[in-house]
Amino acid sequence: MDLWWIFWLAMVFLAPLILMEISSTFKFHFKIISYCILCLTLSALAAPVCLLKNGGRTVDNMRIIRAFVRTIKYFFGLRFKVRGLENFQFDGPCVIISNHQSILDMMGLMEILPDRCVQIAKRELLFAGSVGLITYLGGVIYINRKRTSDAKSIMAGVARAMIDDNLKIWVYPEGTRNNNGDLLPFKKGAFHLALQAQVPIIPVVYSSFTSFYDRRKNLFTGGTIKVEILPKIDISALKENDTSEMTEKCFNDMRQVFFRLSDKHLPAEGQCASSK
Repeated sequence: MDLWWIFWLAMVFLAPLILMEISSTFKFHFKIISYCILCLTLSALAAPVCLLKNGGRTVDNMRIIRAFVRTIKYFFGLRFKVRGLENFQFDGPCVIISNHQSILDMMGLMEILPDRCVQIAKRELLFAGSVGLITYLGGVIYINRKRTSDAKSIMAGVARAMIDDNLKIWVYPEGTRNNNGDLLPFKKGAFHLALQAQVPIIPVVYSSFTSFYDRRKNLFTGGTIKVEILPKIDISALKENDTSEMTEKCFNDMRQVFFRLSDKHLPAEGQCASSK
């Protein structure tokens, strides 16, 4: 009888492995839950390190957070192939824009995050347990997306912080996660921010995740993510009424790179890509 506990303990560990082999749905949700638990655990471990080293909320904590998050990819068989890191090698603030596909984007973000860079994130993230705590300690800038009337004043405050604290700000101009195998049209907030602060824009493009991650197909396997950091865009000669044109140009340029990195053909004008 004393050996029964060994049997049941073995079953606790073996049952998920067996179910993952016979059910793609179980495998997908098990890996998503494992990812979330790992993020919460690493955030809880990183928080005291940040407090001990830097004393509180500061962008300098992003170096510590980056080191912890970079370990996650090994648990899920993901690798990154990065080009253009030299385009981050300059002093001074800027706005970094990138495509936004899934909750896995945090790994891609931290894989290449330059020093003195923070993200703009929805305010709800602040209440996500230890993840919310670590983003607060890292200096993430929270916005209330429901109060769109305050958007201009929020961007003005972010612009001042960029200049005063010499920050790089990371923005997802699609505005929401999108894993359909294409890019969503860009919102203009990031471009208004760059114009207000008179700082350059650096586009970053991640290849499509659909070959290894697709919620509709319950797919979550290992894979390689290609990343390309494009040269900075000087906006010093542009005016506020140039925002729409600049937004459209960045969207088109990044979309072309997205399809090239994803080894897919760019759809004809007026058509949308399919992740199938």
